[in-house]
Amino acid sequence: MSFQHPVFARLALAATLLALAAVASAKPVRYEIDPAHTFPSFEADHMGVSVWRGKFNSSQGEISLDKSAGTGTVEVTIDTASVDYGLDVMNDKAREADLLDAVKFPKAVYKGRLADFRDGAPTRVKGELTLRGVTRPLDLTIDRFKCIPHPLHKRELCGADALGTFRRDEFGIDAGKDYGFDMNVTLRIQVEAVQEAQAQADKAQAP
Repeated sequence: MSFQHPVFARLALAATLLALAAVASAKPVRYEIDPAHTFPSFEADHMGVSVWRGKFNSSQGEISLDKSAGTGTVEVTIDTASVDYGLDVMNDKAREADLLDAVKFPKAVYKGRLADFRDGAPTRVKGELTLRGVTRPLDLTIDRFKCIPHPLHKRELCGADALGTFRRDEFGIDAGKDYGFDMNVTLRIQVEAVQEAQAQADKAQAP
């Protein structure tokens, strides 16, 4: 019987439609960022003679990931008042109007699209940073990305270490510029995220 026979044609069409339906029904897996294991941090110049380092103690957000399709998104919301240099006087200064202006702008947000996947893991984020009400493009390089079964939650745990550089004066933070401060700031995001319980249930029920 020839493969041109109508029976084979119908079977081929049915198989194609089933394959397309499976692709269409696939959904990215959602992960909730663990605020106890996620600490956005930064490195900023001090008159060219030293580097000040600090972090933010409060953040939240969500990651979606489709490893097979090589796609995903990330969004991290940062509480600017939680800035922590390890020195109270510097923390108070950083919250003032000429720097983070934490009263007027209590939140900073980084959101982006996971990109350049290798072996199911993203190596870059194409995104944007919103700081002091200003939004600018900011891509991050992912130095490390790994997913494992969480030993306690019995759900998948993913973690990453990402970094990128931006100019703070583009966000209205130009304090010290006239004194020779370098405006470039390195942002690092150390993040861990646990698969949402509903996403785990949906995956278990999938055919």
